[in-house]
Amino acid sequence: MRSAPTILHLDMDAFFAAAEQAAKPSLRGKPVVVGGIGTRGVVATASYEARRFGVHSAMPVAQARRLCPNAAYLMPRFALYRSVSEQVLELLGRLSPLVEPLSLDEAFVDLEAGGVADDSASARRAGELLRADIRAVTGLTGSVGLAGSKMLAKIASEQAKPDGLVLIEPGTERELLAPMPVRILPGVGPATGEHLRRAGMTTVADLAEAGEDELVRLLGKAHGVSLYRMAVGHDERPVVAERDAKSVSVEDTFEVDLHDRVRVRNEVVRLSDRCVQRLRAAGRSGRTVVLKVRRYDFSTLTRSETLRGPTDDPTVVREAAGRLLESVDTTGGVRLLGVGVTGLADFTQEDLFAQAADAAVAGLAVAGGEAEAEAGGGGEAVVTGGPVVPVPEPPPERRWLAGQDVRHAEYGAGWVQGSGVGRVTVRFEEPTSPPGRVRTFKVDDPDLVASEPLPLVGVRVGGDGDGASSASRPESLPGAGEEMPRL
Repeated sequence: MRSAPTILHLDMDAFFAAAEQAAKPSLRGKPVVVGGIGTRGVVATASYEARRFGVHSAMPVAQARRLCPNAAYLMPRFALYRSVSEQVLELLGRLSPLVEPLSLDEAFVDLEAGGVADDSASARRAGELLRADIRAVTGLTGSVGLAGSKMLAKIASEQAKPDGLVLIEPGTERELLAPMPVRILPGVGPATGEHLRRAGMTTVADLAEAGEDELVRLLGKAHGVSLYRMAVGHDERPVVAERDAKSVSVEDTFEVDLHDRVRVRNEVVRLSDRCVQRLRAAGRSGRTVVLKVRRYDFSTLTRSETLRGPTDDPTVVREAAGRLLESVDTTGGVRLLGVGVTGLADFTQEDLFAQAADAAVAGLAVAGGEAEAEAGGGGEAVVTGGPVVPVPEPPPERRWLAGQDVRHAEYGAGWVQGSGVGRVTVRFEEPTSPPGRVRTFKVDDPDLVASEPLPLVGVRVGGDGDGASSASRPESLPGAGEEMPRL
């Protein structure tokens, strides 16, 4: 434990929903729910306006719609969220070289390591400057907790929500923690909480009074000792600048159970490709491919296959996931599929068998093209003893999802409010414009195309100085004489 509250925990307020409200002027001050937009999706984030109706993260979207039918239900736009997260991380990196990101919207910062705080006053000043800079740079708000340990800094940021700052003075930890429920402590989930409740322990004070020996008897040595130390306010975990990802995965829940085996296989291929895209974006490779299948009766099966070496080859991942699928009975229907890669590494071991398969496919395509040329092009090419090249199917109807960024040749940038029956409704507005007008088009309107998210504000961190915020200038922070090192 530190003698000064120099560990900072930042948690962006209702991050995904707040970013959507900032991007869409017509939704500001209104309930917004971000997550799976189908009947089986789950809520990723709900705005504070939606939370007043009882909507919360991890809730089924169907239940959220019953509680708050008039909310805007939007698909997640991770490209936007990652962009804003990078802006925030750069601000944090100017405070200290020790920044530990926990997710896109949450991180710990060691202010002492950055030389910007060594007591309560300087820590509070750094936290207030950070909050102001986040608002200036991103247009969003974040809540800040300051304490002498990571556990207490996170508890402080929860108390600060929304858009506030709470500082816990060292020496007051036990008094603060005593009346809180046991679930406030890291490592106490529903099962452990229920186990403790049956033993008569519902508050942190109950744990401290029970003593270490009793908690060890109930929970085992490692968990019992750790929980007792946290109950009395001790947490020596350091802020770690680099947290190594253990896996990369993607999954989809389907609105209607999939019964067609070919469709299931195609979805696995699609998920495999998405997983590899994420793997390559992270500059990693992996050795173990994992398939997750949730069936019609909610039973969830997981299968895995370990390869000869790490790979980021989409063909290798597709084939491994396909082999795993063959071992799963899907005849009753599939409601969720997921593909992941674990055993991550920073290098790739080429798979000669996969290369041979790729070469064979390429050769087949060339042979088919030559046969089509001999047949005079057009129509189906029929060649005795050779492959048959089918006529390409017409492109499927374009699908527009609520919240999706679009651009129209005449009306400019906008976002999809909804679609159905061959029509798509678009509201044309930008983050810096007034609420815009709504127009409806055919789903195949050639003038309407998908587009990239627009920045929420015009000023980015690290500009030419005209729009630099206070935290991006080291001299504005206490104890800083030179530019702070970036991550």
